[in-house]
Amino acid sequence: MSLVLDFNNVTVLRDQRPILNNVDWQVHSNQRWVIVGPNGAGKTTLLRVAASQIHPSTGTAKLLGSTLGEVNVFELRTRIGFASNAMSVHIPNSETVLDAVMTASYGITGRWNERYDDVDERRARRVLAEWQLDELADRPFGTLSDGERKRVQIARSVMPDPEILLLDEPVASLDMAAREHTISVLGGYAFTPTAPAIIMVTHHIDEIPKGFTHALILSRGQVYAAGEIDATLTTEKISGAFGFGLEVSKDGDRFRVRAKN
Repeated sequence: MSLVLDFNNVTVLRDQRPILNNVDWQVHSNQRWVIVGPNGAGKTTLLRVAASQIHPSTGTAKLLGSTLGEVNVFELRTRIGFASNAMSVHIPNSETVLDAVMTASYGITGRWNERYDDVDERRARRVLAEWQLDELADRPFGTLSDGERKRVQIARSVMPDPEILLLDEPVASLDMAAREHTISVLGGYAFTPTAPAIIMVTHHIDEIPKGFTHALILSRGQVYAAGEIDATLTTEKISGAFGFGLEVSKDGDRFRVRAKN
């Protein structure tokens, strides 16, 4: 077990207003974290710092042993998998699913004149099988359903064998069947011994797959609570962070929430 993320007093300012404020947070290689909190709490901003897309205004952010501001982020990003809705707009609709995943080996979208080894294609096909996309390998990306597109984005993010996997609302906007399918596949991956550290942002705790071990609750840019998932996602802490009476329960391996009576 190694420390893959270490944030100390991380603050991110926008127009001199703190989006994140003095965040302390550590993630180890064998942990699977979920980040929850109200709209505007800073969840996506925190994930963007973890992806080395933005630097803290103050404080120290260490990723995979390197400090942001003292490292070549283009090299660092090759070790970080990041799946978000924003990525899908960069994948050409005509690109096959196989190529959409395989191009992640070079950190690009849209295959051009680059050459791939047989080992690249074999790995891409193995990743497609892991995410139940192998039958879609030759389909153009533009013909996929929303659920299939989401899983292709995740498959792209794991293609380079990252040391951290970041997921920004991986099941948002999906219908019930596609959502549950994706959550099930994510849960199976979370239990895989070879999976990297995983950090997932979601607005809904009922979208948390099984196998996730820790939770961080953000509220107004600050850490409201963090730690082992069952001790963190409680009725008291969720209600306090959201400023509304919410009752948290568990149904098997999945969390549920509803308004208090």
